[in-house]
Amino acid sequence: MSGKGLGDLERLALLAVLRLGDQAYAVSVRREIAEHTGRAASRGAVFVTLDRLERKGYLRSHMSEPTPERGGKAKRMFQVQASGIEALSTSLREIRELTRGLQVEGLPEWATS
Repeated sequence: MSGKGLGDLERLALLAVLRLGDQAYAVSVRREIAEHTGRAASRGAVFVTLDRLERKGYLRSHMSEPTPERGGKAKRMFQVQASGIEALSTSLREIRELTRGLQVEGLPEWATS
């Protein structure tokens, strides 16, 4: 895999940021992944993954204004860039191509059609 490819947690993080829209920060991304996949990624793994996606140019971040609900702390907010959409599209297409037509017991039909 090239240095620009997506790992599993990177793919999930990009999808979570897209789902969260303007509410995407590390804690909400971690929660979104857990709620939709049952996967309990550590805080550190999510932070490292978001940083790596930003270094690859797939995400952009900025600091929010401090919020009273969080004791006045600012949050680092994330937004998916066009290159992130492209990388995600490529990754999902690769998975679809590899699973298309498989006749494996236990795989859902939607994953192999």
